Amino acid sequence: MTTAESAYELGRRDRKKLETRAALEHAALTLVAERGLAGVTVEDIAEAVDLSSRTFFNYFPSKEDALVGAGPASADELREKLDAVPADVPVLEALRLVWRAEAECVQKERERWLLRLKVFEQNPSLLPRLVAGGTETERVVSAAVARRTGVEPGTSGYPELVTAVTLAAFRVAMMRWSAADGRPALADLVDDAFARLAAGLPDP
Repeated sequence: MTTAESAYELGRRDRKKLETRAALEHAALTLVAERGLAGVTVEDIAEAVDLSSRTFFNYFPSKEDALVGAGPASADELREKLDAVPADVPVLEALRLVWRAEAECVQKERERWLLRLKVFEQNPSLLPRLVAGGTETERVVSAAVARRTGVEPGTSGYPELVTAVTLAAFRVAMMRWSAADGRPALADLVDDAFARLAAGLPDP
């Protein structure tokens, strides 16, 4: 096998793994939306995509992890996006650009995300897992904000506060988007949330 053929084969395997992971996530979300969390087993999820339970555990530690899945971007990817915004852009605007890009990625997979949000709403026991994942994102982004502003983490509280507030703004935009069945575009709702923050959250 040539080097080019080896690279192609590796690429094909990686694509197959991503497709399998996505199929398991979709099956988990669909089944839980229909039957509820307690009514679905790992065996049910694996069977829905014609795989074994053993194969399921190669991708996820539990059915709850399959439901939570991964965000459009990892914490490190979000940090890289923030670092890529020119240094002269104010922090709040830089974070808006990062979260708007995240919203556009979510919008491209509208049906999957609306289904996931519906499952979260119906199964509050999943929320601690979401919070745990969000904690790492908050830590990494906050550190990036601290570097951007030249502020030592844990001193003024500014990096932590602006990160927490903008993460909350993104979550509220997601909730509004879900409640409206994916309309208007999530990016527009993110822009609206950040405009309110920039205005000092005046009374409606």
